[in-house]
Amino acid sequence: LLGMVIQVCRPVTLAARESTGFIANKFLRAGIIFLGFKLNLIVLVSAGLQSLEAAVFVVAIMIPLNYAAARFLRVDHTLALLTACGCSICGAAAVMGVSGALKAKADQSVLAVAIVAILGTVFTLIEVFAQPILGFTDSQFGVMAGLSEIAHAVAAGGSAGPVGTDSAIIAKLSRVLLLAPVAIILGIVEAWRQRRQSQDRDQKFKVPIPWFMGGFIAASAIGSYIPAIGSAVPMLVKIAYLILGMSMAALGLNVNFSVIAKEGVRPMVSAITCSFVILALSW
Repeated sequence: LLGMVIQVCRPVTLAARESTGFIANKFLRAGIIFLGFKLNLIVLVSAGLQSLEAAVFVVAIMIPLNYAAARFLRVDHTLALLTACGCSICGAAAVMGVSGALKAKADQSVLAVAIVAILGTVFTLIEVFAQPILGFTDSQFGVMAGLSEIAHAVAAGGSAGPVGTDSAIIAKLSRVLLLAPVAIILGIVEAWRQRRQSQDRDQKFKVPIPWFMGGFIAASAIGSYIPAIGSAVPMLVKIAYLILGMSMAALGLNVNFSVIAKEGVRPMVSAITCSFVILALSW
């Protein structure tokens, strides 16, 4: 939002755009790597594989469904994939994690982030108000919140107390873990798609491997298994969000408002529809 507001001052915007490409690209990758410290593998493994199996089940269904719904409403291919990943995996971080593999434009990334942020807030409220009437145990409700909530799983699961919070965190971590393999798979699929569209049989098959995802996994392993790092993990996660915020501000400086006004309604409609589906699946 700050990056978009600054566009009002044209001289500042024009001067800043010389460096926003670097910040939006390199800072984004650094932020995703630092975000790996949030993924505690010990907590995930200690909870057993059931949570991870459920996350794979939900994500494997919801990404194709979100994409198909968006394309049915004539949403651009790249924007449809960005929104599908954001709504199916872990919100804005997922959008920005796969944007490089998809070679997304700034307008598309910002629009997808806006959609998942809005829906994350709305569905947090829906789940919090639904919690007393669902008849779930605190643990069951936490799992449902962690598997279905886009961006605020802890807030939603917290309405069921400490047990609900812990269950929501474990379920959400299971989805976050899937960000790396999904980014790699999408990179391979997108490279194949572009080669097919070029109709150049001699063109080399280049896969845009998101190497920073290796850093994401390494950071999670370091934060999980090296005790000396434990006390610094909360600060490292804060640094991750700070860096990601800077990269989003850089994206905001390059937003084309006419594109958002023109393209925003259809992906929002498809994302809302699929958000009810993921809620039902998680239930």
